[in-house]
Amino acid sequence: MAFTFIKDYLLHRLTAKTRHGTHSPFVYKLADEVIYNKRQFAQYNIIEAQRKKLLQDDTMIQVTDLGAGSHLNKDRTKKVKEIAKNALKSPALAQLIHRLAKFSNPKSVIELGTCLGITSAYLSTAAPEASVITIEGCPQTAAVAKQNFEDLKLNNIRLEVGNFDHILPGILAEQQQLDFVYIDGNHRKDATLNYFNWCLPKVHENTMLIFDDIYWSAGMKEAWAAIKAHPQVTVTIDLFWIGLVFFKKGQAREDFKLKV
Repeated sequence: MAFTFIKDYLLHRLTAKTRHGTHSPFVYKLADEVIYNKRQFAQYNIIEAQRKKLLQDDTMIQVTDLGAGSHLNKDRTKKVKEIAKNALKSPALAQLIHRLAKFSNPKSVIELGTCLGITSAYLSTAAPEASVITIEGCPQTAAVAKQNFEDLKLNNIRLEVGNFDHILPGILAEQQQLDFVYIDGNHRKDATLNYFNWCLPKVHENTMLIFDDIYWSAGMKEAWAAIKAHPQVTVTIDLFWIGLVFFKKGQAREDFKLKV
């Protein structure tokens, strides 16, 4: 599996373009102002200080994994610092997601896969006026995330604990529309496509869907291909680590690969 992943990464690097290889004004603007703009925000240092604490936390917790699991560590009892090291998004990727959320200016944010809450914190600070709903399958991991939200004084986050398949439909039913959805959990083809299809009735002109780990497995690559081919989708951007999906009316249908 590691060989396939490396092969996919190298192929992506060979075939992906930079902002100058795009002919879409929207995608060029997004690349120029968000993806390649490495501006530092004040919140970054505060959140990264919290990450540092997690990387030093020897507390043992029992992990409940309702998704495809970890390629790195199959043990059910783990130290918080091991989860922080292996499961959290890198600072660069979490900060990119922060910038994407800030660009999107959403009224509501939904995240599937809270983990220890670091990316949730980036989403919360990117859209402080938004309602941020994050779902985590593991109760003990969620408890650590909840404490992090309290430490960081993040008051716009609603944390739900349980199986995505059971919780997400109800949350989607509460929403008038979906502005920004970040899907980072389960990592199975059928589940990923279900989450995508459940979101479709509530998407609009400015909705941004982000799918994590689109090269995680053969199934995730198939799910990403199916999402790109869906007739409601007009623009996708493959950044290898994540895939962005848009539904802009009047936009020429196109799939982009960009280097990050």
